[in-house]
Amino acid sequence: MRQFVSAFVLGLFVVVMAASCTSTQKVTYFSGTEKGDFNATGTIPESIIQKSDILNITVTSLNPEASIIFNPPIANNMAANAVLPGQNSSAPGSNLGYLVNTDGVIQFPILGNLKAEGLTKNQLRDQIAKEIQARQLLKDPIVTIRFLNFRVTVLGEVARPNVITVPNEKITMLEAIGLAGDLTLYGKRENVMLIRESESKRSVMRINLNNAELFTSPYYYLQSGDIIYVEPNKARVAATTQTRQNLPILISAAGLIATVISIVVR
Repeated sequence: MRQFVSAFVLGLFVVVMAASCTSTQKVTYFSGTEKGDFNATGTIPESIIQKSDILNITVTSLNPEASIIFNPPIANNMAANAVLPGQNSSAPGSNLGYLVNTDGVIQFPILGNLKAEGLTKNQLRDQIAKEIQARQLLKDPIVTIRFLNFRVTVLGEVARPNVITVPNEKITMLEAIGLAGDLTLYGKRENVMLIRESESKRSVMRINLNNAELFTSPYYYLQSGDIIYVEPNKARVAATTQTRQNLPILISAAGLIATVISIVVR
């Protein structure tokens, strides 16, 4: 009889463990991918400047004294001055950079209001340099622009959902997921959502992390403001939740049966 009880408890344990097991194929990235080279996606896509972006802009030339007017001392602070959540500034040359306001423009010294929304950094750079030369303010000016608020967001079934600041303006989808602690066992690797906003339009793409085509995808590199959302596997979560809910009942039932059998044996 005791052997029967032991066998019953062991069988119960096996059933519970089997219910909670997850297919390794479903949690493995790029399963079935063979060794080899993948064609690069080309150059890293340029992020489009949008409203509420904060830009660090510096102007240099062979005449440092004449260039100072475009680079107020406060703007020459380290570009790494972090833009904290909720902080911004529309003042030209502030230590938080140049804010692209609700009209899509920035206020730049001497040049005044400049349209920035919808342009790339290179396009805005060329526009500023052209304006400076057209007004004969500087000869051969060198304009440098970088985002101070380049960040991506990772949400859903990851270990640490987070907003990730990217100081070098270059990050891949895999790097962003890694910085968020990787997907949990319940994340849908075959259907990761990428939300991208550009020119007042939001686009939604679906990415399959089980497919090596990601390496050649135009969405391999992320752009500023991109949002990654990892959907949960509802069936798997529901099954796991149900197992956890029933586990105390099964353990109690097993204990009761063991107690009854021990009394009968006596």
